[in-house]
Amino acid sequence: MNRLPEDYQKQMRELLEEEYPAFIRTYDDPPHRGLRINTLKLSVAEGRQRLPFRLEPVPWCDTGFFYDHDRDRPGKHVYHAAGLYYIQDPSAMAPVEALQPRPGEKILDLCAAPGGKTTQIAAHMKGEGILVANEISKERRKTLVENLERCGVPNALILGEDPRHLSTRFTGWFDRILIDAPCSGEGMFRKDPDTRERWSHRSTEAAAELQLSILEAAAPMLRPGGRLVYSTCTFNPRENEGVLQRFLHQHPHFTPGQVPQAAHYRPARPDWIDASPTLAKGARLWPHHLKGEGHFVAVLEKRDGEEGARHKPGKLPPVHGDAKRVFSEFLRETLLEDRFPGPFTLFGDHLYQVPADLPSLKGLIVERPGLHLGQAKRKHFAPSHALALSLTSGSVRRSISFTSEEDQLNQYLRGETIPTDGDQGWTLVTVDGFPLGWGKVSSGLLKNHYPKWLRRDLI
Repeated sequence: MNRLPEDYQKQMRELLEEEYPAFIRTYDDPPHRGLRINTLKLSVAEGRQRLPFRLEPVPWCDTGFFYDHDRDRPGKHVYHAAGLYYIQDPSAMAPVEALQPRPGEKILDLCAAPGGKTTQIAAHMKGEGILVANEISKERRKTLVENLERCGVPNALILGEDPRHLSTRFTGWFDRILIDAPCSGEGMFRKDPDTRERWSHRSTEAAAELQLSILEAAAPMLRPGGRLVYSTCTFNPRENEGVLQRFLHQHPHFTPGQVPQAAHYRPARPDWIDASPTLAKGARLWPHHLKGEGHFVAVLEKRDGEEGARHKPGKLPPVHGDAKRVFSEFLRETLLEDRFPGPFTLFGDHLYQVPADLPSLKGLIVERPGLHLGQAKRKHFAPSHALALSLTSGSVRRSISFTSEEDQLNQYLRGETIPTDGDQGWTLVTVDGFPLGWGKVSSGLLKNHYPKWLRRDLI
């Protein structure tokens, strides 16, 4: 607590009044840790049965659980590499639950990295519909890609654009939009002390201007009747109720909606900035009222505006004959049925399955145009790690399964070659039946194709 900025302490003392002592005492407590079972891989019931951790349900998220950080290290377990769960702050699970994504919809996560909320949206979508994940930071996009691949998300398009560049391409196109906005991070002071060093009143003012610009860019991309969720991990009313008040003044066709899980939270505080009382429908997550860090969540509903785009679908680089041929041969030899109907595109010699009916992506920064299937070389196809993690052991002709305690599993994760009497060809390597990556059997050996940047020892 001694390292908290003095101006911040004064701000919170004035805002919280009699609640301030209980709030400030939370800085003496360790942060609460959580994970979310990835229902693209297994059910919640199966997850609770399989995961060797002491789990306690998170009340506002059916797939979320607290774990005992002193006892368990889920980030070190091989099930994490298999994408069976995502380690996520319990409070950070709230925005997507308020968004209420559904299968078959078109959904935008506008500030997506590192991917916790994106993978949460994807689990709700069950692989159906189009999920656009946008992240302007090139470095953070790398982590976003890795997390989407690890969790087996099949229907995501990853962009790297300034939100303002997307507005004209996707006018009225999305059913739901999530803006987990960059902020001053006051709610993370306990979990990430470095954020304290960057805080100042000026930083909250700069954050508020950025947040408003992101909301302005997002507004035209939501279809009439659609839902937008705005969230931050800060307590500052300037960045929360204040930003929304300014936005709604300029966009009267948006109206605040009730946060569905509001019973677990505290109401927003428009009275702190003399804003419209309707903003009290938003929610504040306080560390002295629940087990989690600080968060703000608000639902906005769009009553009218421009309808969805009626332009022709955009064109992507075509797939030449050799690529089609080697991929078809791979599918025939490796999978029990063709689960990849297309459409497809090539970026260089890398083959992707892309969502149908996308607007033109020409001129945009495209990190991934869809599910990365692999590399289409002239005479053969090399499947991607993303493809492996999107499959199941029951969908391939050849698989080899190790238990989580088996020595050969460690050999595989280190990138070593493993003796085997399996049939020749591409083989899906699994842990307890859940995909981990590829190997290729030849002459009695499983040649290792686990990505070099992921190789490690289990501890």
